[in-house]
Amino acid sequence: MSPRDEARTPGAPAGNISVVHLPNSWFILCASRELGRKPLARTLQGTPLVLFRGEGGKPAALLDRCPHRNVPLSLGKVVSGQLQCGYHGWTFDAAGECRAIPGLFGDTRAKARCAASYAVREQDGFVWVYSTPGVEPTTEPYRFPLLDAQGYSTVRRILKAPGSLHSTLENTLDVPHTAFLHGGLFRTAEKTNEIEVVVRRSSTQVEAEYIGESQPKGLVGRVLAPSGAVLQHFDRFLLPSIAQVEYRIGDDSHLMVTSAMTPVSDWETLVYAVVTFRLPIPHWLVKPFLTPVALHIFSQDARILKRQTDTIHRFGTEMYVSTELDVLGPAILRLLRSVEREKVKPADEPVQETRLKMLV
Repeated sequence: MSPRDEARTPGAPAGNISVVHLPNSWFILCASRELGRKPLARTLQGTPLVLFRGEGGKPAALLDRCPHRNVPLSLGKVVSGQLQCGYHGWTFDAAGECRAIPGLFGDTRAKARCAASYAVREQDGFVWVYSTPGVEPTTEPYRFPLLDAQGYSTVRRILKAPGSLHSTLENTLDVPHTAFLHGGLFRTAEKTNEIEVVVRRSSTQVEAEYIGESQPKGLVGRVLAPSGAVLQHFDRFLLPSIAQVEYRIGDDSHLMVTSAMTPVSDWETLVYAVVTFRLPIPHWLVKPFLTPVALHIFSQDARILKRQTDTIHRFGTEMYVSTELDVLGPAILRLLRSVEREKVKPADEPVQETRLKMLV
């Protein structure tokens, strides 16, 4: 195989820029409703895991490999709150300890017979798993805002993005592409309005506030603010993998799109999107419209992420040239790298603020 052919072979290229592997971080592995009586196979950052409901229905997560003969534990079944391997019947509790080996006399709980276990939390209708096995977390998972707020409605969706965690996060929070990839829904390619962008950075998040932006053009803008009003627009990234877009239009319209992203592998990301909104029109009229429009927008993003990933694989490397208009992408990558290197700065570090101009 020639070097040119090798460059076209799919896989994570050496020296890639955007791929990260994050230790000591919480990620959603499934919605609560997806985890029932049967074990559920999932992958986190390339590592196969198995989820199951243990004693009292509490979710648990183990490495999806029986230490006896390497069979996936997800092929087994749950028996009395414990996970039984489908090959020889070895049985494991939520901590990964082997509690039964059929036909064996004596204690079964030798260290070598244990399956690696991962901390789990169930909240807001999702099952979160800690990415480092065998440790007690010092943090808790992210809490989705406004789920129980009076006057708000919520829509949830689980989506697959064919891109790295970083590229998917950046795509979600990138303003300039919306005029071209989503033309007619948010903005147009014509640049007529100069706005100010305030970027605030800390050790755990980065936020962009867009000041002076007019009501969004296109179909989405007409739904959010049918009568027109002053617009407040914020885009945020919060470690380890939360992308948030917030619009406030006047006193009556408020839209919050919060996406918790899970890196399944280097080049595949699951997006757990929670949309909460308050509008001056009946919500039952909006929901049937909101879902297909949002899915259409995401399908456009997914297609471009797929082509981006394919191009990276064809060339065997990544290339990123940024300008001031790439407001959040470089900052997101720096924060992700700080987690990967376990060099996150203290949370009380002062917020840094910069300002720039942009035409939209």
